[in-house]
Amino acid sequence: MTDASTASAITPQIVADHGLNEEEYARILAAIGREPNLTELGIFSVMWSEHCSYKSSRVHLKKLPTKAPWVICGPGENAGVIDIGDGQAAIFKMESHNHPSYIEPYQGAATGVGGILRDVFTMGARPIANMNALRFGRPDHPKMRHLISGVVHGIGGYGNCVGVPTVGGEVNFHPAYDGNILVNAMTVGVADTDKIFYSAASGVGNSIVYVGSKTGRDGIHGATMASADFGEDAEAKRPTVQVGDPFTEKLLIEACLELMSSDAIVAIQDMGAAGLTSSSVEMASKGGVGIRLDMDKVPQREEGMTAYEMMLSESQERMLMVLKPGREDFAEAIFKKWELDFAVIGEVTEAAADGTGRMVLVHKGEVVCDIPLGPLADDAPEYDRPYVPTPANAALSNVPVSANPADDLLRLMGTPDIASRRWIWEQYDHMVGGDTAQRPGGDAAVVRVHGTQKALAISTDCTPRYVYADPVEGGKQAVVETWRNITAVGGLPLAITNCLNFANPQRPEIMGQFVGALDGMAQACIALDYPIVSGNVSLYNESKATGSGSAILPTPAIGGVGILPDIDRMTTIGFKGTGDIVLLVGERRGDLGQSLWLRELHGIEGKEAGPPPRVDLEIEKRTGDFIRGAIRCGALTAVHDVSDGGIAVAVAEMALASGIGAIIDAPLPGTVAEGLFAEDQGLYVVTVRDAALVEVLAKAEEQGVVIERLGRTIASRIIFELKESDHAVAIDDLRAAHEGFFPALMDGEV
Repeated sequence: MTDASTASAITPQIVADHGLNEEEYARILAAIGREPNLTELGIFSVMWSEHCSYKSSRVHLKKLPTKAPWVICGPGENAGVIDIGDGQAAIFKMESHNHPSYIEPYQGAATGVGGILRDVFTMGARPIANMNALRFGRPDHPKMRHLISGVVHGIGGYGNCVGVPTVGGEVNFHPAYDGNILVNAMTVGVADTDKIFYSAASGVGNSIVYVGSKTGRDGIHGATMASADFGEDAEAKRPTVQVGDPFTEKLLIEACLELMSSDAIVAIQDMGAAGLTSSSVEMASKGGVGIRLDMDKVPQREEGMTAYEMMLSESQERMLMVLKPGREDFAEAIFKKWELDFAVIGEVTEAAADGTGRMVLVHKGEVVCDIPLGPLADDAPEYDRPYVPTPANAALSNVPVSANPADDLLRLMGTPDIASRRWIWEQYDHMVGGDTAQRPGGDAAVVRVHGTQKALAISTDCTPRYVYADPVEGGKQAVVETWRNITAVGGLPLAITNCLNFANPQRPEIMGQFVGALDGMAQACIALDYPIVSGNVSLYNESKATGSGSAILPTPAIGGVGILPDIDRMTTIGFKGTGDIVLLVGERRGDLGQSLWLRELHGIEGKEAGPPPRVDLEIEKRTGDFIRGAIRCGALTAVHDVSDGGIAVAVAEMALASGIGAIIDAPLPGTVAEGLFAEDQGLYVVTVRDAALVEVLAKAEEQGVVIERLGRTIASRIIFELKESDHAVAIDDLRAAHEGFFPALMDGEV
């Protein structure tokens, strides 16, 4: 074997450098019956990395509900697929690009967008919307402004150039993310149900084809890097970050979709994490076949690349496909027209009698890899790691008093987790394509299915402080919040994707957070008939680089998708006129625990902030179904769910979206803080005109839904009329506070 990547002896240090422990290396020896060479070791290392194998999470992921009559394809493919009627399907997924984005924020975020786009169009869908979920550290951290700017411009730079609108997302700040920010990207596409493509290779002798960009040395060991926490050498990992080219991605989308309109493709797979290794292994193992690749035929942009480098490179904008016999020239003509590389680099081979295929790589006339595929994929290590359930927080005590709710509201509206994200979404082209029906800033993004009256509603959500305080309740709430946001625009929630961001799973308390959050998610999905069809697990999100060894807050980000049958029945959060009646729909409890009012105004968080608000799934579903029905019959003029900051912030956001104020004059249950700033779950603030009030109240009583009157819409101010006195704040003052945070931060004034 003359390839330099096969010449070195394998030492314990080389094994450790590849992220493998002694037991795992022993399994490799047993699987192949000899010592691997460096190329083979590298292939095992990336396929058995946490990022690719889910070895610490697979045992628990099996608990999640993944099926429903409208689910066409659940977890296991590039993305999830659901039926949206009329012979059409929505295809979507969320992925993490956390570690790369901390090291090199622009390219890390940009290639995260590129990767998730490929996951979706690989299955035959035209991408119609991008979303994201971002977590940053302290705004005044010396590195944070650089990270925010790089991430936002990376997302915008890639999505804008490729021509897919970025229509919404979420952003949180907390010191726990100082040394390990989170960048989760989501893409939604639409395809015909009879033109969905899968990744299982088949047909012995069929050509294996490489298309897209050439392979370089960028991103080598990216999957391994994403499967370990950050040490003091974080900056030294910069070469593991991929470099993206959105213009090539746009060409790749069009070329793939053009080829997909024919009958030429047997199987297709994005070259994502672990690049050519994962794409070829997954295609062959899913199809129960073998694979033989000639590395000399791989398009390369650098001289002297070894098989090891080519197999582990994560160069972007590349795809692998299996073609039907005789269709190579037809396919090549399409990719050459779009000025993309096209190369037949191998063939599908027959599996052995035991059903196991082999991966054989040839380089410079020599076999440089010959290993069974079974151990790489289906037989990868699976760990049921020890875990300790998160202890419950004591009940909240010594609660501060809200002496002036108008002042409290004004201060809250300018805090990092509530302040307007306008500075962010104005960097994104959220209107390209002409089908965006609801711009960022509402409860959910809404994008019309082109050429129809129906639309998709999309939301990304998670409240990490809730999950940290109680993983089960926090896991429920993350799922329910997307369900509620989709409901609030008039959509029927159909399914979710997830991005499970946690710290080191080898720490029992972290594994306890993971297990608890998945239990809560599963409960919510089952109760709401809201299955999980795709997802991603990102572990080892903690850093020693900050000197604190800090772990992130547990962050199971959820991306939800729902359907609006008639886009003309869509609702928005803005008040529609003065004199409308403001109602609160749902049962309030006055749960102040873990609220932003406590954290931001009184410095109370963590254990001292008590348990998070409770999620009653039965009430949640009943209330949401009522809201959706009231929207569809035209009874509600504005709808907004209650979340961060409670009822007061929900009312303020409705006022800011419209320029119309409100007087809240109903008697408050409990204290002022409990009545206005508690983050009770399952609540919606809605408005109705006088003529619709009787019908709305009657329907609510009929369906067992609680409604109470809060007040009326008025001009230019929000007034809280309390027993003792009135407190008012002008909308202009709220707007200044709300809009001021991000511009000040990015101008270096925070």
